[in-house]
Amino acid sequence: MANILVVDDELGIRDLLSEILNDEGHNVELAENAAQARAARLRDRPDLVLLDIWMPDTDGVTLLKEWASSGLLTMPVIMMSGHATVDTAVEATRIGAQSFLEKPITLQKLLKAVEQGLARDLHRKSLNGPSTAPAAELTVESSMTGGMGLLATPPDLPTPGRQSFDLSLPLREARDEFEKAYFEFHLAQENGSMTRVAEKTGLERTHLYRKLKQLGIDLSRGKRQNSA
Repeated sequence: MANILVVDDELGIRDLLSEILNDEGHNVELAENAAQARAARLRDRPDLVLLDIWMPDTDGVTLLKEWASSGLLTMPVIMMSGHATVDTAVEATRIGAQSFLEKPITLQKLLKAVEQGLARDLHRKSLNGPSTAPAAELTVESSMTGGMGLLATPPDLPTPGRQSFDLSLPLREARDEFEKAYFEFHLAQENGSMTRVAEKTGLERTHLYRKLKQLGIDLSRGKRQNSA
């Protein structure tokens, strides 16, 4: 099992996460602020960090930047917040966060994010050794739903359907372009099955239908492929 560092200024959150992770067999270290987190990072070399954004002394994003710039971001970090915005999730991921959990954190999302983080990090280290690169790409949906829509393939490996995006576009247009490619990829992978795509992306079916319609994705194409 893994050594996991939980950094949160709320005692209730620390106790809850510690209890859940201990029940899963992990060793858990607790920190209530950035100073304690720095000490624990150097002392225990955790396999994964759950890091709250809003803390009284130094916020989580600032601490994440500090670790990244000093070469200490050698473990997956999962950000947590009850007041998250899309911009915050994107910034944290760009710096090197593994994924983003929105409070209140459900048991399913917590265990899924931790499992994915540890698995991808172990796989990456077995291939290339420790890396400070971001461990996965997040869509807007997955960043705000606890990483449930994270790409299943580690970023160090070639991913079918991966393509380049025009980063000079306004944020809204670039986001729509990325999300359209993301959902088209999963529709192709699942042969147009909305049930399986909903499971893979972590969205409710009604939300998924609404999102695909909003992005202008042709659902009849998947149906034609299934009937062919």
